[in-house]
This record gives sequence, C-alpha cells and structure tokens, in this order.
Amino acid sequence: MSTRWSLIFDADGTLVDSEPLLAKEIAITLNKLGLPFEPEDYMTRFRGVAFPFVLEALESEHGRKVDDDDTRKQLEQEMRSNLEKRMEQELGPIDGIKEALDALADYPRCVASNGPLRKIRLSMRLSGLAPYFGEHLYSAYEIGVWKPDPGLFLHAAKALDTAPEHCIVIDDASVGLSSGLTAGMHVIHINRFSEREHSPDGAYEIHTMAELPAVVEKIIAAHS
Repeated sequence: MSTRWSLIFDADGTLVDSEPLLAKEIAITLNKLGLPFEPEDYMTRFRGVAFPFVLEALESEHGRKVDDDDTRKQLEQEMRSNLEKRMEQELGPIDGIKEALDALADYPRCVASNGPLRKIRLSMRLSGLAPYFGEHLYSAYEIGVWKPDPGLFLHAAKALDTAPEHCIVIDDASVGLSSGLTAGMHVIHINRFSEREHSPDGAYEIHTMAELPAVVEKIIAAHS
C-alpha cells in the first residue's frame, strides 16, 4: 500500500503576496499607540508573527503598555478592517503558485496560517486559490495555538489524516519553518529574501514556486 503524503501551505508570503500590505497596516496601528514601527520592521523582524505578539514585543521594547484588553481588540479589528480594504484592491497570488498547485494536484493539501480564518478565506478568494483548498483552511486563532508552536501544523495533519512524518510544510517565514521542523515534518522554505535570510538546518530551500513540484517529489522519493 502506498504511503499517504499531504502538503501544508502557509498563506501570507507563501500562497499570496499579502505581507507588504499587512506590514503597512500594522505600522499604522502601532504608530497610533505611540510605538515606533515601520513596515520594514515587520518584513525583517516579525514576518509571519501574529499581530498580538508583535504588539507585546513592541510594548516590552518601548516600555509602553496597552492595559485595556478591549482597546487591544478594537485596534486589531480596525487594523483587520483596513487590511481587508487594501487586500480587495491590491492582493495577488505568489508568482507561479497556481502552476505548482496544478502540478501537485494528486496530493491532499491545506492552508495553515497564523492569521484569522476570515482573512485566510478572503485571501484565497481574492487570489483565485480558493478552489485548490476548499474548506481545508486552518487558523491559529481557531485553535488558540500560533507558530512557532507546532500545534497548528499537527492539527492540520490530523485533519488531513496524515502522519506528521508524511507531511510537507511549505512556508516562507522563520516561525513557520521552526514549527514544521518541531512537528517532525519535512519543510520547504520558499526563500524570497535570500540576500538576508537563510534556511534552517533540515529545511529544503527554493526561491521560486516553479521549483516546488520537483522538490516535493524529491522528498517523497527519498522517504517512501
């Protein structure tokens, strides 16, 4: 009997080119709180990190605490609303991802993201990727566990009825790569910033989605 292999994709920066849009809105929100932050700070320091944890890190760094949980929630809701408007006008898929998904059509797959489920669904719809994943969309907000904790990817593997060692994670951010490796999965790093970022030990590195199908097949051939 052949082994079942499944693919677990991150969303932001892996499937859709949403990170620059998110970086701009996070910067606007944090600056309103008096926390110095530029969009490039997200791209270089916090890419893939959920907004509440970015806020906590900046509060600690600058000694400025937002004490009211309601204020925190209101600010995040405002940020999310503005991000959705920006996504409606500017969001697109990562170059080559549709062709890669077509080439890998035989494998079960899902999206597992640190973003809210509403945002994942919107991203898939706006990018034209929704038919590739259906309802196999898993959000850290839904289970209360965020990358780099491996819990989100392990949750996705269980939903796909696939053992962790037969899952391949495709992610662009360090928190996701760490999560996949800790979960005991095979990890492919789509490294679009190779001039400043390095793939962790144990991860396969690619630079374009055109490379993805061959690397997936290489991993499966080596471990089947």
